[in-house]
Amino acid sequence: MRPSRRSALLRLATVTAVSALLALGVPATAVGGATGTGGDGTGPEHRRPCVGTPAPTGGPALDVLKVAERAKDELGLESVIVKVTTDGRELLTTALGESMTGVPARPDMHFRNGNIAISYLGTALLRLVDEGVVGLDEPVARWLPDLPRGDRTTLRMLGASTSGLVDYVTTPGFGETVYADPFRQWTPEELVDISTRQDPWYRPGESWSYSHANFVLLGAALERITGTRLDHLLQQKVLGPLGLHETANSFTPDIPTPVLHAFTSDRGRYEESTFWNPSWTTAPGAVQTTDICDLASSAAGVGSGELLSPAGYRELLNPGTVGLGGATGKCPDTVCIPQTEATHYGMGVLVLNDWISQHPLFFGYSASQDYLPCEHLAIAVSTTDGPHASGGHSAHTVAQRIAAVLAPEHPIPDFG
Repeated sequence: MRPSRRSALLRLATVTAVSALLALGVPATAVGGATGTGGDGTGPEHRRPCVGTPAPTGGPALDVLKVAERAKDELGLESVIVKVTTDGRELLTTALGESMTGVPARPDMHFRNGNIAISYLGTALLRLVDEGVVGLDEPVARWLPDLPRGDRTTLRMLGASTSGLVDYVTTPGFGETVYADPFRQWTPEELVDISTRQDPWYRPGESWSYSHANFVLLGAALERITGTRLDHLLQQKVLGPLGLHETANSFTPDIPTPVLHAFTSDRGRYEESTFWNPSWTTAPGAVQTTDICDLASSAAGVGSGELLSPAGYRELLNPGTVGLGGATGKCPDTVCIPQTEATHYGMGVLVLNDWISQHPLFFGYSASQDYLPCEHLAIAVSTTDGPHASGGHSAHTVAQRIAAVLAPEHPIPDFG
């Protein structure tokens, strides 16, 4: 059965510029990004080919291909794009299905990466901590003086999602408003106001609950701390050092060519959603697109803590979230999800048993980046929905099935 409009939107909350308190001064038609993407739709020049590997004839690569093929059929997917690496060596890169009718999906096609950019926000923050620029436990009122309870809310709480701020995505009426006009350009001011005008779920730092508002505010704070526009900062601190040349921010709904098109039945009919506006999803400057090769590099780079000190990597994996969450009289356990050693939120990442993950979902697009440090195994998956798709985080489901084949002793669990 197809999910309701509201339930489909709520799933986005668990996945994933100048903010409400800092004026961008960027024209509505401007497009910024790590690769200097222009606004003409031509996209950045590829700096290395992202192409499929030869068809495997046996071994683990063939096993992964069979998993992807079965999942495409069983989950009703329009496309499945996969890249798997071990110790940085390519095991399989493949694209199945179509981008549009008669247009085959290709590994070099760009898609929205959603809350994967939040893992870059967390890594950028921790790099600034490593550099001695800022402390995780400094109150955000220092940079965002107008934020309610900003004197009791720290950078750690924004990055780890323990501020208590209500998630604007889950507030009554928000989903209906988005579906009524999916091309609307939302401002950070509007988004933050929806969250801050409501009573918080709990006092800052006392529990855990996902809120998109945390990351809109974290983006604003990072800009104030560094004096650098967020898309430029993420390029300097994360995208450039990890060699993510096909990952770019856009201040419009544009996607660089070649484009992986998306379709959804969330509004009751199967329709194209490729260029629905993602401005409400996270901080301006972190609304990104990517390709499957960058996604695999991202999984390994972020998941291994390549850019962080040992102390920074420990904070990435557990900034104090383990043990938080759980139902209270005010906050149900579907919101204040219990954070355990096995499954918990880190600094912009999900820790799922031995895996470091993120898996965004946005109107027909689904993606998953997963890294298993003990095996140096990176899994990257992108999917789009067919007219009879079962819905939900299909890319994460595909990644789980690939992990079960390649690392059966290290399953990837669901979160929450």
